[in-house]
Amino acid sequence: MQTIEFQLDRDHVELNQLLKLAGVCDSGGAGKALVASGAVSVDGAVELRKTCKIRAGQVVTLDDLRIVVAAS
Repeated sequence: MQTIEFQLDRDHVELNQLLKLAGVCDSGGAGKALVASGAVSVDGAVELRKTCKIRAGQVVTLDDLRIVVAAS
């Protein structure tokens, strides 16, 4: 499984924006579509809220990709 460490420079980031900023998709809209499809999990549970607030310490997974969110 590929792991990306994302440095969070604020309190939180919306899930669809995290997918865009981490380079998983080209736009926030594409990120929303990925989340809506049920392909994205946060801390091991499927997340369907497109603008779910992701904070430092959380792990987002999509297929064989893992995004570890860390405080900067």
